[in-house]
Amino acid sequence: MQNAIVPLFPGLPGGPELLIVLFVLVLLFGANKIPKLARSTGQAMGEFKRGREEIEEELKEGAEESSSNAETTDTSTTDTSTADTSTTDTSTAETEKTS
Repeated sequence: MQNAIVPLFPGLPGGPELLIVLFVLVLLFGANKIPKLARSTGQAMGEFKRGREEIEEELKEGAEESSSNAETTDTSTTDTSTADTSTTDTSTAETEKTS
């Protein structure tokens, strides 16, 4: 019984398929433009990675801020609710004076 060769990544093109793809790329873009295309693709991937890392950092900071704000808002909610009612009482009193 022979051992069958199992591909490391099934579904990915192998040697002959890669040569065909490279040949098609040379035909479509020309040999001079392929390095420029690869360079711009690499730069775009780098920018995408930096953007993703920035968003992850912002999300972590936001989660830390929200957890620290949750502790402080428990005590400050009673203070703001009394302040809000006093401002509404003053505004209704002013409208009654003008009437």
